Amino acid sequence: MDPALIALFVVAGLSSLFMAWVIGAGSSGATPFAPAVGANEISTMRAAFVVGILGFVGAVTQGANVSEAIGSGLVGGVSLPPTGVIAVLLIGAGLMAVGIKTGYPVATAFTVTGSVIGVGLALGGEPVWPKYLQIGAVWLFTPFVGGGIAYAIATVLPRADVPERLSVAALAGLVGAVMLNVEFAFLGDDGGGSLAGTAQQLTGVGQPIGLLVSVLGAAVVAGVVSVDIRRDTVGGLRRVLLSLGSLVAFSAGGSQVGLAVGPLLPLLDEMPMVSTLAVLVGGGFGMLIGSWTGAPRMIKSLARDYSSLGPRRSIAALVPSFLIAQLAVLLGVPVSFNEIVVSAIIGSGAAVGGLEAISFRKIGITIAAWFGSFVLAFLLAFVVATLVL
Repeated sequence: MDPALIALFVVAGLSSLFMAWVIGAGSSGATPFAPAVGANEISTMRAAFVVGILGFVGAVTQGANVSEAIGSGLVGGVSLPPTGVIAVLLIGAGLMAVGIKTGYPVATAFTVTGSVIGVGLALGGEPVWPKYLQIGAVWLFTPFVGGGIAYAIATVLPRADVPERLSVAALAGLVGAVMLNVEFAFLGDDGGGSLAGTAQQLTGVGQPIGLLVSVLGAAVVAGVVSVDIRRDTVGGLRRVLLSLGSLVAFSAGGSQVGLAVGPLLPLLDEMPMVSTLAVLVGGGFGMLIGSWTGAPRMIKSLARDYSSLGPRRSIAALVPSFLIAQLAVLLGVPVSFNEIVVSAIIGSGAAVGGLEAISFRKIGITIAAWFGSFVLAFLLAFVVATLVL
């Protein structure tokens, strides 16, 4: 094998590892437990530790879909060379590092997606408009859907005529049913399957068994949570909140690792000794280290600056965050966890605290950072690829 190719792959791998660290220190490491930290239910350092572990597990078991979309689904007719992969990762990671330094949530998905498209088009690739429309729709509607669901939940949870042992239990049951239907890499014959789908295959009955498993699973989870909250309301809410934060952290790993390792996948055709699983493990490890070493600053920024969160508003924020994250994983769409969780935090805060609970200056700067990061990443990547590659 060409030593020059190996050297370039090593450099690209190190760039991917750096990108994974930046993601762990930023969006995936900060956002999942930010509502719980804001509700004073877990310390910042403990949150960073737990997010790192769960993000690693999510990266390995759910990271393939988004990784493949980033690696080969954004530009047609061209495969990024090693130098192009290095350029994509360094531009994306550099812009993310600026966000971490300043304390403002630059959107990882925006920077990496913009970089991949910019380099790919500069090298003569063709736009993949159906995928762009799908990604654009998810990015555009996420704040409205996530914020709207969070707002609706936050208006119901404090109501005296809707006991929390019923409302929170119903939300937990919904989340449980979704978890039974999300795909994991270690299930299924084709490299991915769900627990409900596995039950269908084992019994040979088909979809009715999958539906029955989902309903029974939801009922069991709802029942356990209802009993727990009835016995100890404060403690029960805390356990639900931390469980949701854990699921969001897991989902963050599955969604965000593709932004770091996706650009590497086209190179694996020329490096047969390196498997996709090995790349995902490396990306998950980089995110884990990033969460442990760099996430606390962003956690504090998100938890303290957007609204004054209590456990109920935090639950309201995390439920839609989990649902949207798993939808993005299923579709193979790169999505910003900053956008998901921040929108949900804003929605839940507005429902209870009104406009006074929201920092509009912070929100304005964040929105500008989200969309500005995509445009800047695209332009930088296009210019660099045109002049250098």
